Amino acid sequence: MSSAAGEERRDLEEPGAPAGGSEPSSERDESLEPSDQARDRAAELRQEADIAADYLERLLDLLDYDGEFDLDAANDRALVTVVDGPQLSTLVGSRGKVLDALQELTRRAVERQTGERSRLMLDIDGYREGRRRELTDLGLKTAERVASDGVPATLEPMNPFERKMVHDAVATVAGVTSESTGEEPQRCVVVLPVDTSG
Repeated sequence: MSSAAGEERRDLEEPGAPAGGSEPSSERDESLEPSDQARDRAAELRQEADIAADYLERLLDLLDYDGEFDLDAANDRALVTVVDGPQLSTLVGSRGKVLDALQELTRRAVERQTGERSRLMLDIDGYREGRRRELTDLGLKTAERVASDGVPATLEPMNPFERKMVHDAVATVAGVTSESTGEEPQRCVVVLPVDTSG
């Protein structure tokens, strides 16, 4: 990969107030105004994304792979997407297993430098975004079927990211609920009709 790849990164956009259910860092100054806290958090997320992109750029150089980096933030987490590389699909692996491993390694690299737990999300070649659309569609169709016929449905085993996508989709359909059951890596989502008798 050329050294210009680092220069081609698109800067992390400064988000508004942090969203999502994460707890504030224990080291954050609670006396700051909300806008100051949002700026501080945006800077932290920007730093996480930069560290992650540097780590991944070195890794891709070792593999002699090309790619560009999109850096962003959403739901109080840094997002790094690797795009525009001819061999990137091999870094996704079967059902995203290689991508999940790379994400964990990248989080560890960020944590080592910042001293803070990272919730960074890594995507390669649009895999996670495509999977999000598939799982949202699966969750909606399953929920509608269960709402219609009243028969619970158990889906195939999924990782936590995938299960969350399904739970979010099911939550938008009236008359059904969902829960996760089983042990990793065989943990799966069960969609159930809501019991209205009690």
